[in-house]
Amino acid sequence: MTLELGGRGAVPAIVWRGRTFTYADLDAAVEQWPHLPARDAHAHDASALELPEALICVFAAARQGRAVRVEDPATRPDRTEHPNPDAFLLVATSGSTGRPKPLARTAASWVDSFPEFTDISGIRPTDTVLITGPLHATMHLFAAVHALWLGACVTDNPADATAVHAVPAVLRDVLRRMPHARVAVAAGSGLDDVAAQTISAQEIRLIEYYGSAELSLVAARVVGEQASLQLFSGVEARTENGYLSVLSPYSALSAAGWFGVGDLAELTGRELVVYGRGDAAINVGGTTVIAEDVERILTTLDGVRAAAAIGVPHAVLGETVSAVIELDGTRDLDLVRADARAIMTKEALPRRWTVVQQLPRTASGKIARKALL
Repeated sequence: MTLELGGRGAVPAIVWRGRTFTYADLDAAVEQWPHLPARDAHAHDASALELPEALICVFAAARQGRAVRVEDPATRPDRTEHPNPDAFLLVATSGSTGRPKPLARTAASWVDSFPEFTDISGIRPTDTVLITGPLHATMHLFAAVHALWLGACVTDNPADATAVHAVPAVLRDVLRRMPHARVAVAAGSGLDDVAAQTISAQEIRLIEYYGSAELSLVAARVVGEQASLQLFSGVEARTENGYLSVLSPYSALSAAGWFGVGDLAELTGRELVVYGRGDAAINVGGTTVIAEDVERILTTLDGVRAAAAIGVPHAVLGETVSAVIELDGTRDLDLVRADARAIMTKEALPRRWTVVQQLPRTASGKIARKALL
């Protein structure tokens, strides 16, 4: 299967910052995109381009059989070697736990997953897909490339969008500005039950998936129809000492074979429960507390807009939990702490609370734990 535009003619393909590109416009622009010299080992570079031109560059590279870089211009990963001859996308990890690492993947490692992802998500060629962040965050690049492969429209305007991909914290906010929302795809971190119920109650098809820049799609579920994440076809998984490893046809070239990103998980047949990064596990007096679990609870509390949990060294307990939160202005910290005490275990209950105006985040919207620490 190859990466080609899925729409034709006067059908809108991209509506971005007041500019509209039909599929005919896009196809012509892709065809006219400059070719690299035949002997040039360098890749196309879409990193600093506006979204429409960046996507034209990506599809032009696919049509020309060349690689394309889509990276954060401010924090480019070091690439000391020429691209693997099979490489198509040259991207990077999100950098949520350190400096982004370079990744290369084939076109097939994404395109081959598109039909199954389309079936699960329910996104249609008639949808308008909202892109909520820069393309160098692979979640957003995947969303945009999949939409154009399908023949849907890509936009930056929530008022016109019918579908959206985002991390849960962004999803909760943006859906308030999407009057025509039909499909919401949550990725990047765990989706809390309250947010899931709130979104599903709006008669929005809600999809949660687990994956990473290295592995792409691993598992997904339709909230309200499936209780657990289900492994994608062709994906195998196993756990060892609680840590998840994946064998997948959708992996980046450097993640071939059994590969893990350090997530703690539980596997029952092909049903997957992901608890979060092992490096986000906090050891409180011998009890393991997963930071993402604490964050999911905190964000369900009235008055909390967003939350992060980190471990702080303690002379007796080893570590204790500290919370860094954004308040929405409706309640003060004392009331939030009282609510937390009523529902959280003593090990998971934060001992230190810090209120900030805005949590540090990566380009994809994930909490930048390195910055918090």
